[in-house]
Amino acid sequence: MSKPNKKVPESSVDVYCSRCKTQLFKYRKGGKGSLLKCFKQRITKDYTLFPCICPKCETIFARETLIRGTPAFKIIGGKVFSK
Repeated sequence: MSKPNKKVPESSVDVYCSRCKTQLFKYRKGGKGSLLKCFKQRITKDYTLFPCICPKCETIFARETLIRGTPAFKIIGGKVFSK
C-alpha cells in the first residue's frame, strides 16, 4: 500500500470537540471529504494534553493506529468537527 503524499497540503483546518467545542488541533487536510483520519506528521499545532483525549471534557475522540505504515489518529464518528 502507498504512503500518504509527501507534499503537505496547503489548506489547514481547525479540529474541534463536538461535545464542548474546544479546539483540539490544527491539521493540514487534503481533499474535500470529511475528516476520517489524521496523520500525526500533518498536525501543525496540538492543543491536547494526552493523545486522543479532549483536554476539557475528557472525551475520547480518536484511536491511535498505523495507516499505510504511518502513525495516525482514526477519528471516531461524530466526536469532532472541523472548520
